[in-house]
Amino acid sequence: MTETLPGTPAADGFRMPAEFEPHAGCWMLWPERPDNWREAARPAQLTFARVAAAIAQFEPVTVGVSNPHYSAARALLPAGVRVVEMAHDDAWMRDVGPTCVVDARGAVRGVDWRFNAWGGLEGGLYFPWDQDDLVARKVLEIERLDRYRAPLVNEGGAVHVDGEGTALVTEECLLNANRNPRLAREDIERGVRDYLGVSHIIWLGRGVFNDETGGHVDNLACFVRPGEVCLAWTDRRRDPQYPISLDAWERLQDARDARGRRLEVRRLPMPAPLRLRAREAAGVVAREGTRERIPGERLAASYVNFYIANGGIVMPLLDTRTDRTAARRLKSLFPARRVVGVPAREILLGGGNIHCITQQIPAGGRGRIRPPVRAAG
Repeated sequence: MTETLPGTPAADGFRMPAEFEPHAGCWMLWPERPDNWREAARPAQLTFARVAAAIAQFEPVTVGVSNPHYSAARALLPAGVRVVEMAHDDAWMRDVGPTCVVDARGAVRGVDWRFNAWGGLEGGLYFPWDQDDLVARKVLEIERLDRYRAPLVNEGGAVHVDGEGTALVTEECLLNANRNPRLAREDIERGVRDYLGVSHIIWLGRGVFNDETGGHVDNLACFVRPGEVCLAWTDRRRDPQYPISLDAWERLQDARDARGRRLEVRRLPMPAPLRLRAREAAGVVAREGTRERIPGERLAASYVNFYIANGGIVMPLLDTRTDRTAARRLKSLFPARRVVGVPAREILLGGGNIHCITQQIPAGGRGRIRPPVRAAG
């Protein structure tokens, strides 16, 4: 059994490493809910299997699967992907899994945020969420990593860091009253500093238009390397996304990071607006307490929602008209990594994308980087 620690990561000398630092592996969860994933989640499961196979080319992958779905998931996933039985409410490992931190000696620990399904009873996406709130603890038990139980309601997709003391967040998400209604902005800032081990926070305004997470930063912007940020962008001035991206651009231009540097901001073009089709909505089983899928609603499609693996970038393919442009731009941003695209509309239909369904475990100094598996599929 791993230890639940007193204190905070910052006080103990721990920091959240950037996603582009070395990983020991990646965790995912298996999509199962028929009230969020169409056609009893079968199309989503096939897509998740492809994402797992793509990441497994670069680093070890573990997928948590509930008991009734274990055999089917094991059959669909590559043999080199580890499958573990794990109860959960939905498949967003980025948000329900642990946010890991490291210290100067290479020790790795995990932060277990409080989870309320992106808003609890005031705008949350499903009820109950008690099994999701246990996922981070279960992952840390399996990985044998000690755990901090944070007092904040927060999600992994709500933060990005540069590994050198700077965090990116949005006001729309972290200041939403449905997360931590009794905390003022300075209280939330203190919590982010304490549990991520950062010294400086860059506040962006809103997240991607119609993002049902309430404005997660990981769909809008991320660090490419220290001092350089990738931003979801559209040139369509009448698009409601345009003022959101422009505001983020202006804030990033005015910002300095924890080391006092100006930021280089790289624009990553978004696909044209994508919408939920009637036949896709019809495949979702409506249930009280779960977000309804409405034909014609705009999907929060962004190429920024990619995963940085050891030596690779696994990106969502969203629209054949813009996929190649996005892939070329990502290759220019990460020249030392191989860019792999996975058709990801099925993940988008559920409310997120590749970054949202993954969570890295940093390598730290434990020598835990195992060789990647050349997965079929």
